[in-house]
Amino acid sequence: MSTAKLSPDYVKKAPTPEAGKVFHWDEDLPGFGLMVTSNGHKSFVFNYRINGTQRRMKLKGDWLRHVAKHAKKNGLEPRAGETLFAIAKREAKAVQGAIAASHDPLAELRNLRNADKNSFKSVAEEFFRRDGKSLRSAEDSKKNLKRYIYPKFGGRAIGEIKRSEIVRLLDQTEDKHGPFAAQHALAILRRVMNWHATRDDDFVSPIVRGMARIKTKEHARSRILDDDELRLVWRVAEEHKGPYDYLLQYILLTATRIAESADMQPAELSKDGTEWTIPGTRYKTKLDHLVPLSKSAQKLLAKVPTIAGKDGKVTWLFSTNGTTPISGFSKFKSAFDERVLEANDGKALERWTPHDLRRTGRSLMSRAGISADHAERCLGHVIPGIRGVYDRHEFKDEKRHAFEALATQIERIVDPQDNVRALRGR
Repeated sequence: MSTAKLSPDYVKKAPTPEAGKVFHWDEDLPGFGLMVTSNGHKSFVFNYRINGTQRRMKLKGDWLRHVAKHAKKNGLEPRAGETLFAIAKREAKAVQGAIAASHDPLAELRNLRNADKNSFKSVAEEFFRRDGKSLRSAEDSKKNLKRYIYPKFGGRAIGEIKRSEIVRLLDQTEDKHGPFAAQHALAILRRVMNWHATRDDDFVSPIVRGMARIKTKEHARSRILDDDELRLVWRVAEEHKGPYDYLLQYILLTATRIAESADMQPAELSKDGTEWTIPGTRYKTKLDHLVPLSKSAQKLLAKVPTIAGKDGKVTWLFSTNGTTPISGFSKFKSAFDERVLEANDGKALERWTPHDLRRTGRSLMSRAGISADHAERCLGHVIPGIRGVYDRHEFKDEKRHAFEALATQIERIVDPQDNVRALRGR
């Protein structure tokens, strides 16, 4: 390692090594040096140590441009006719001052150079492009990113986002939109950051256990819509803007799973349209399941716009093209939630799924005084023991009564009437 009084003339005459590279360090400014490679390339560097780590930074005027907004007060503004040597030495002094102020210039410049590809938004978009297609909730996750996260972190380098900042964002989201909205924001944040951590040597996700706002698994198995929520969902679905609206209402009236209703075919209905038999080939228990349709369910089916296939026949009752049953539920659900949000004065409904309608229907049967056994049979659950041995036509009358009672409960909730009158004595 050689030291010398560097100058433009010295730089011009510095010899080229036969192999590798050599450094010529300035006597007047420790750390500032000239690097010469075997192919004759010359560049200026600055060596420094910060937090116990040795850094070597090439001087190209980048740090001067980085602090250009302070140029007038720190004398770093560009100077006409300035040589590359003068610019490099002046930048070395600026870097030296930044280090004294606890900055790490090289790390900050790397973050700036990688800002586009390492911004949280860029990382998230890359995640969806590569691995996000398999997510069942991809559309919902993208909406949550746009609504809650991008406005705060979208343009930030992902490595700069601190845990305390995430907590504040979750607090603000919870206060404004509720705990479920905050939980959704946390879920997609965690997924994107964990994915990025598997692809970056230095990144460590700032998200840790204990940041969750709700116990999602416990809630997911017990979610039942209350009367106000049910009324809101029903009334939005009542707009009948597509087959998905009818499907949601039908799921609630029949207490079925979404796939069971979505794949419904006219051939599964009785001739008079009062009964629907779901074949065991597509039912969870592998047994045929009879659903006596309430008058409300029958009227709803009569309203569903049907689309004929290429052969002129209607194969699917809920379809967007006539050739396949309705699908892409997450996209339909996202659009429906937007309408719910608008109908509810901008307030999001706590996380719910179409399956919650089935669970809600079961709860309403209990409210109507339907016995547990008959309600369970309406849902297609196998009754344990000898009571569970029956063919698909047994308890038809009891099930029909249960579904009519369910429809009555729904009607009372959706369109409440003051039917109670005080009785006067004689």
